[in-house]
Amino acid sequence: MASVRIIPRDRADVLGEGLFWSVRDGALLWTDILGRRINRLSPATGQVESWETPDVVGWIVGTQDGGFLAGIGRSIARVSFDPFVCEMLVEIPEQPAGNRVNDAAADPQGRLWLGTMPFSCDVPTGAFHRFANGTIGRADATPYTIPNGPAISPDGRFLLHTDSAMGVIFRYALEDGVLGEREPFITFPDSDSANGGSDSWGSPDGMTFDAEGHLWVACWGASRVTRFAPDGTPVRRIELPASQISNCVFGGPDLDCMFVTSAADGVDEEHAGALFEIDPGCRGLPPFLYQD
Repeated sequence: MASVRIIPRDRADVLGEGLFWSVRDGALLWTDILGRRINRLSPATGQVESWETPDVVGWIVGTQDGGFLAGIGRSIARVSFDPFVCEMLVEIPEQPAGNRVNDAAADPQGRLWLGTMPFSCDVPTGAFHRFANGTIGRADATPYTIPNGPAISPDGRFLLHTDSAMGVIFRYALEDGVLGEREPFITFPDSDSANGGSDSWGSPDGMTFDAEGHLWVACWGASRVTRFAPDGTPVRRIELPASQISNCVFGGPDLDCMFVTSAADGVDEEHAGALFEIDPGCRGLPPFLYQD
């Protein structure tokens, strides 16, 4: 059984998300979307810091020049710390007032892939976007209800993305910044019954690859993260003491531990909204960084 540790801190996340391991800083950053905060953990000291953002904040991603970008409201912003400064760069076009940013990831060439979604989580008004060279546009014409996860395969050949409302992880071929056809890769059974029994997979949320090319998926509503083989077969699951598991990322000096976010919104659970550290039994890879 994998060890599970709850990171001690003085608050829980309303909706923890947007995990990013900063190799340069030896620190973990993540967001509390609905709590409007960016958090930073320094594992070497155990110190957790938190900064309030001007709107909901979906994700934070490192840049190749040593800074960070964050998805705030319906915009992309440049953020820095010590002191905290937030500079809006670009507004995501054609977004209804009821939409917000959700999740994002960079690819090996420094492009950023990100989703938008409705606050209500029940209508397909969201979209999947690409941000590169200061320009943002739709990456996929398909409407999304709860876009989640973007994860880039270690070799950069494939991008995986999900609509959590559908319970399907899709795979796209990725070539020269252009997505190929959207193909179903992993379908979660019973995805609509997020509070299902012990055999429920829940709904696919945030995800990341390990160094062996296996995909790790946060299973919202199922109290676990699941590891999938390169062919999409589930090969391992790690149970966690919270139901709404939202994202996962490798971190630590050797990238051999995994951090996992959760959400307290809508549930009354002792560890809802906690940040967990688990032993995945494998290593991750340094995250890709955005390049201007």
